[in-house]
Amino acid sequence: MKVFGFFSGTAAALALVVGLAAQPAAARDRMSPGAAAAVGALGGLAVGTIVGATIAQQPAYAAPAPVYVAPPPPPPPTRVYVEQPATVVYEHHRPRHVYVERCTTERYREWVPGWGWEYRRRQVCN
Repeated sequence: MKVFGFFSGTAAALALVVGLAAQPAAARDRMSPGAAAAVGALGGLAVGTIVGATIAQQPAYAAPAPVYVAPPPPPPPTRVYVEQPATVVYEHHRPRHVYVERCTTERYREWVPGWGWEYRRRQVCN
């Protein structure tokens, strides 16, 4: 159906163009400007009608309605048995000496020639 509508519209437009172009030169000279404008307007309406009919034949698709699908049920809980390791006690355990370095950030002002006082930071570790 679409192909037939397309080809019939194309054939009608082609026939209109060939019919207007096939007029002898004497007939074209005898046509008044108003009549030429009327023929052009009718030709434009005809082509517009053909194009509109071709577009109207195409189906309009819309998005499908949303469908709610319930999520699958959660799997049944599985039981996992883990063997607890035995408690091990070390007899000769010596505590390690850990050296902790404590650092702080210190802010100070320094004079920068041509600029002025500028705040700077430095890290001081004990």
